[in-house]
Amino acid sequence: MINKVEICGVDTSKLPLLSNEEKNELLIKIKQGDLEARNKFINGNLRLVLSVIRRFFCKGENADDLFQIGCVGLIKAIDNFEIEQNVQFSTYAVPMIVGEVKRYLRDNNSIRVSRSIRELSYKVMAEKERFNKEKNREPTIEEISHNLNVPKEDIIMSLDAIQTPVSLQEPISRK
Repeated sequence: MINKVEICGVDTSKLPLLSNEEKNELLIKIKQGDLEARNKFINGNLRLVLSVIRRFFCKGENADDLFQIGCVGLIKAIDNFEIEQNVQFSTYAVPMIVGEVKRYLRDNNSIRVSRSIRELSYKVMAEKERFNKEKNREPTIEEISHNLNVPKEDIIMSLDAIQTPVSLQEPISRK
């Protein structure tokens, strides 16, 4: 899925790249109401959406869904971006895209998990990944607890909370 070339019917290998000058020119035209410039700017920033949603692929979500939600975040970023602030568009857009994807993941879950527990689970997963890269092994709950300065019980609860629920209609495998 990570190496998927086509997402939502878009051949990602053929997405255009825009220079900073082109982006600035298009942003000015967009603020003046130019829809063609808007479409060109959106297409020129789809690679940004792809780079952001890659970090969410491991959550078991459909790549097409994540891409579409990321595009919603991109469009919101375009609508709310202020050229006068003198920051790169991507600096503004990435948190908007991430926020939109996180909101989707939070709201689309069959079981509601509080935001604080979900955020802790993201921190735990990031710490597990960091630890694994550094020490070449999986950390224990105690090590994660120590590194994050969070009680073991909270870590266990956060990891349990992000597990995909099993249906009661799911057949039990007998080995």
